[in-house]
Amino acid sequence: MFSVVIPGRPCLTDVVAVDGQPNGQPTKFAFTIPLSPAFTDIVVFFLPGTILPPNTGAAIYVQLPDPNTGNPTDFRFIGALANEKPSGIFKIQSPSQLNNGQHRSEAEEEDEMLDEGPNNSTSAAGPLSGVATLGISIEPAHNIAPQLSALERTEPSTSTALVLQNPERRQQKQISTKVLAQRIIGSAFNFLASFAESDPTNKGHEVVPLKSFRDWWTKFERRIDMDPTFLEREDPNAV
Repeated sequence: MFSVVIPGRPCLTDVVAVDGQPNGQPTKFAFTIPLSPAFTDIVVFFLPGTILPPNTGAAIYVQLPDPNTGNPTDFRFIGALANEKPSGIFKIQSPSQLNNGQHRSEAEEEDEMLDEGPNNSTSAAGPLSGVATLGISIEPAHNIAPQLSALERTEPSTSTALVLQNPERRQQKQISTKVLAQRIIGSAFNFLASFAESDPTNKGHEVVPLKSFRDWWTKFERRIDMDPTFLEREDPNAV
């Protein structure tokens, strides 16, 4: 269902299912990633054909070793994906970096990479060795929303441009039922108007063949399948 890319490394597809539902469908997955050579960004994306259940998202967590003891730290939430946003770029910060509040800008990180070279094995907080575990958990959207809000407050510089939008915020932006109905009716009218013919039995009136309406409905359903949100845009294209 998922794949991971770290700049300069081959694409990772060796995901392991670690938990699932009673029906056997896996809901939790894990990638094991060597920490050397060092990296600060990670890309997670859905493989083609992956569709999550309605009202769910894929919460992304990372577990890094403690730089002092080498023991695994707790899993930390770093973002989420959804059917609407099937890919994301995430910043990986070491535990000591977080504890010290060292949220550096992208320019500072780029300067360090230029100074140390592409094969450095030292993170912003010092050398890290061993492996990181990237966890992906399919969860209800209402469980992910507060985690996204907390992440935005504590790590505003995290690269989450491609990550699932906060479901609560997305609901606030949803159009009204009235506007949605108007756009559906407008789509039907624009399509059917070209098939209108004068009614020979009622002068001044026009009729539309029933087949034309069926053709519009078929095309409308196909458009919804291909682009479920097209009606939510301000100027949706006619079907």
